[in-house]
Amino acid sequence: MEKARWDELIKLRSLFNYQFGENYGDLFFPEDIKITRSKRTGRIRDIFYNGELIAIFRPRVGLMSLSLVGAKRFLDIVEDSRSIVVVDNGVEDFIRKGKSVFAKHVIKADHRIRSQDEVIITNEKKDLLAVGKAFLSGREMLCFNRGIAVNVRKGLKH
Repeated sequence: MEKARWDELIKLRSLFNYQFGENYGDLFFPEDIKITRSKRTGRIRDIFYNGELIAIFRPRVGLMSLSLVGAKRFLDIVEDSRSIVVVDNGVEDFIRKGKSVFAKHVIKADHRIRSQDEVIITNEKKDLLAVGKAFLSGREMLCFNRGIAVNVRKGLKH
């Protein structure tokens, strides 16, 4: 692991602001973050804070994915965000196990969520349940009564 250069830090913060909005990049990525690089290309691969993985940079799509630790950090920093999908407390255990979020269980989703956006799934008490990729837009999540709303990548198992 090595410390991120200043130009890399600016890029990571800008990308974070694009993906998650509201200029949270400066708060999410302090100056003392560490990175690992791809051995083949030398590009940023993993991003660490206090020794814990918080995000993975996906160079093919030019975006990043949050780890569960990163999602928890984000929820601690942010009061409300377009990237948070709130589900009914009744499906909490199901989502924690890494199962997909169905549209009928979504209680709140920002209308700015687009299909394929990285999202954080919480319960009604704002407890982290999982991270994943939106399958539907935020509006569709709230309008549809059937189908998958979010493909969960990693659930916060008990």
